[in-house]
Amino acid sequence: MSNRYAGSYRSRNGNGSIGRQDEEYDPFGDGYSSDRYGTPPQQINPRRTPLESSRSTGYSSPASRVQRANETSAERHISQVLELIKGEWPAMIEDDCIPVSLALQLLDNSSVGRAHEYRGFKKTHKYLQDSLKNIVHEHHQGFNSSIGTFHKIQGSIQASQKRVRTLKESLAASRTSLCVTDPELKKLYKSSQMYDDVLQTLNELEDLRTVPDQLEARISEKRFLTAVEVLQNALRKLRKPELDDIAALNDLRSYLSNQETALMDILTEELHEHLYLKSPYCQERWQNIAKKQGAYNENYSESSQLTPFHLVLDTMDLSQPVTEDPAKNPEADTFYYVTLVVESLNKLGRLESVVDTLKQRLPVELFSIVNETINEVDQRHPSSLRGGSGNAQGLHIYGSRETQMRADVIYDLLWTLYGKFEAIAEGHRVFHEAVKALIRREGPGSNSSLLGSFKELWNLYQNEIRSLLHNYVTTDADVYQFNSPRQGAMLNGGKDTSREHLFKFSEADPKSVEMTTEYEALDGIIRAAVPGLTSGSRKTQGPDKKTAGRESRKSAYVGAFDSRNVPGSYKSLVEPSVFNMSLLLPPTLVFLGRLKAIVPPGSDLAASTLTSFLDNFLVNVFQPQLDETLSKLSDSVFGEADSFQQDPGWDLVARRPVFKGTTAFFAVITAFCRMLGTIPHDQALSSLIISQMVRYYERCLSWFKALVAKAQEAPMAPQSLRYSAELAIGDGDIQETIKRLWTSDNLDHELIEKEVELLIAQSNERCLEPSDIIQDRDVISSLCLLYTSMKWLSVRIISLRHITRFDTDSSRPTLPRNQNRRWTLLNDPSKASGEPHGPVYLPMTQETVHSFDNIVSSYEDFAGTVLLMLHMEIRCRIVQSLSVALSPKTAPYVLGDQEIKEPDPQILSLNSELVAYDETIVRFLRDKETAFIRTGLGLLINTYLVFNALATQPMNTRGCERMLLNILVLQQNLKNIEAGVDLTRAANYFSLFQEGPDKIVDKAKHDAKDPVSEEERFTYDELKAILELCYSEQLADPERGVAAAAKRKMGEKVLALSEHMWQS
Repeated sequence: MSNRYAGSYRSRNGNGSIGRQDEEYDPFGDGYSSDRYGTPPQQINPRRTPLESSRSTGYSSPASRVQRANETSAERHISQVLELIKGEWPAMIEDDCIPVSLALQLLDNSSVGRAHEYRGFKKTHKYLQDSLKNIVHEHHQGFNSSIGTFHKIQGSIQASQKRVRTLKESLAASRTSLCVTDPELKKLYKSSQMYDDVLQTLNELEDLRTVPDQLEARISEKRFLTAVEVLQNALRKLRKPELDDIAALNDLRSYLSNQETALMDILTEELHEHLYLKSPYCQERWQNIAKKQGAYNENYSESSQLTPFHLVLDTMDLSQPVTEDPAKNPEADTFYYVTLVVESLNKLGRLESVVDTLKQRLPVELFSIVNETINEVDQRHPSSLRGGSGNAQGLHIYGSRETQMRADVIYDLLWTLYGKFEAIAEGHRVFHEAVKALIRREGPGSNSSLLGSFKELWNLYQNEIRSLLHNYVTTDADVYQFNSPRQGAMLNGGKDTSREHLFKFSEADPKSVEMTTEYEALDGIIRAAVPGLTSGSRKTQGPDKKTAGRESRKSAYVGAFDSRNVPGSYKSLVEPSVFNMSLLLPPTLVFLGRLKAIVPPGSDLAASTLTSFLDNFLVNVFQPQLDETLSKLSDSVFGEADSFQQDPGWDLVARRPVFKGTTAFFAVITAFCRMLGTIPHDQALSSLIISQMVRYYERCLSWFKALVAKAQEAPMAPQSLRYSAELAIGDGDIQETIKRLWTSDNLDHELIEKEVELLIAQSNERCLEPSDIIQDRDVISSLCLLYTSMKWLSVRIISLRHITRFDTDSSRPTLPRNQNRRWTLLNDPSKASGEPHGPVYLPMTQETVHSFDNIVSSYEDFAGTVLLMLHMEIRCRIVQSLSVALSPKTAPYVLGDQEIKEPDPQILSLNSELVAYDETIVRFLRDKETAFIRTGLGLLINTYLVFNALATQPMNTRGCERMLLNILVLQQNLKNIEAGVDLTRAANYFSLFQEGPDKIVDKAKHDAKDPVSEEERFTYDELKAILELCYSEQLADPERGVAAAAKRKMGEKVLALSEHMWQS
């Protein structure tokens, strides 16, 4: 059939392709069978598009060809019919198709009608009928079975309708029945409900019965979160109204109420055990901290590497509630355990009260820890090895075995104590963070006052550190009180009168039989007088040792807290001394530095103010104590009987002998300077040392003046000095000349001659008495020691000179004080053990160093004054001895004819004194000072004998022989003292006496013509004096004639002498 209509289909050129190509055509649709006679379409024969023409030719896509290959013959025919209808009769497939209109067009034979297409329409209709028949023939079995299935479905639907109708009627009947009231049903409902409540109550009672065992098991396992949950669930159940009338639950209610209080107490104690290091699980951390810093104890455990605290904080996740892990011991990690206890207390609702308890018990716990640590260190270090008593000056020399022992004790105490303090601070920081996390999780309505415990901890730390520094630095606890606010201070700023202790039992043994007997007697009197005032705990011994131990510990805490304000309440392991400051500060500063990392950020405690209390301690406690100690040590040095005696061990510190007091004083200064090097620089402390230098200078100066003072003839007479001291101290030409001579590179001969001339001139004007001369040889030795001591001290002290850039001066409040005091370690803490490491300096500013330079200059000037006096003393002694030897009153030079064999006794005495003097200066002074004192002695004797020759008149030949013998003896003795000494000029001068007046005049005449040597050249005055000396015996003759003749002859000789001398 397809071939039959194919040609007609392909040959026609109608408008069958107009229409919607994508819509499917339903030949059984309503649009086809409902209206057979419809209105014809508006466009009957539209022009086909090229695409539609191509499709009408029978060409199709490969996909359509594949689909048609899988179709049956009937399906293919129906498809072709449909394609044909779409192509030839498109109006028939439109939804708004009107069959009547198309039928009228087919009947219309006009030019606009379609009567000529009627035959094709019939063929198409027949083609459609044949295709439908083929479909029916192929699918008639399916149609037959579907008809049967349709009838079955229809029957099932009808049966379902009947059942629904029956159910609806039953529901309506039930509703009608339910609307009718039945009292029996109501009773049954109430009974059932009551039985359900009874069963539920019985189940709850069964659960409550197991609560005590569960609670005790959880508490014993330290699973406190679960214990709190069990307890609160049980209490919540017991508070239900339906259980109020059950009398059997009263005991359980009472038990659980008590357990709630007991659980809070247990949690509080557990928190205290871990915060204050009472638990054995807490020992490892503080021991590691102490051991890492330097504390040594063989009992400290060897554990793994200590985790830094900041890493511990970083690993803790507190944003989520803490959960328990039954598989591990919660106490093994103390920080986790603290957070667990905090979480449990918060769930219990007792966190705020526990925080208050912590604040109240904090002072007692810290005091107990300090006392316990002191006792531990006391047991580790025997008191016999600590150096419990100081030396004569109370000075502990750095590097000595005693000081090393003291350093070991102090370091062990501080590192152990600060290790515990740091562990406690870490526990409080974890406690702080746990509470802070709880507040953050529970919202702003939580109590933020729970976070204020860390500042209280720091305040107590500050008090404990201050007490330790006070105990080990100050020698008298009641002399200087720390003026910061403390417990016991009055409101008006004054001291509490209860702190003014008159005495204390320092050596009393509270466990002795006598003390126990007296205490029991006193306790009995008090109980009889005022019952209930004292407890009978001393005689009560219960079987529960744990309770008894807890009570005893509590009483010990109370007693310790009551004596908290008593100075010296802590046992001192070593003797207090300001020198302990260099041992106390390094561990303290290290601890404060580590504490800054533990202080929680955002707290009301600023980490930068942690060292502010040390400033106050330095100014108000340490500085006065340093001043007092320095003054006492200086006084002990000044007041010692052998202070101005030679130090037996001088060769260990100096090249020449020095005073014992000088070495001791410099040891004091060195010790204080070394100590100041370990604390922040404060010019007030440096000024204290400089003031003691000034005191020592004044002490030596006063001792010097007393040493060189004359013996007072009258008690009220003014004190006068020896003549050499007057020349050395007083201003004058002689002093100026001697100073120039000492400071010159080489001993200038002209200055020596000038000095001799000035000295002879002044001594002739003032007759030297024996009291003007130092007769005691020990005084000369002391003066030599004084010079070497001052010189040595000035050199040693100048080595302490060090200018620092830190200008803090607490003694000048008018100046702006540097708020950022340099609280750093100048030395490595491991090197502050008392051993001398490196140079020692006295830190000073540009302003303070002027005073230091002045005192050093004073030492040097004083040493120079002493040296000038030694230089002048031997010369004054020579002048005084020669004046006595030349005086006719003591040694007349008019002698008989007996041969002269011995010199004058005064000359012999002078020789022995010169030798002794020289031995003294050689033993004590250097070669330069010795040469300065020796040089010029021969010139002085030469000049003095010639210049004062007339002092010997009258003189005869024998007297002149004795004078020449005296000169010879002096020369032989001086050769052992002064190199190159020669008294030839004096010998030649008095030899002229033996030659007579004529020879003297001839010598003058000869000398005027021919120059002679210095030893034989004399001036006019000198020759005139020897002429007068030649006639002195005749001039002293009692007969006038002899004296007149001698005077006339002398005048002639003098005239002749003058003629020859002046002519030259």
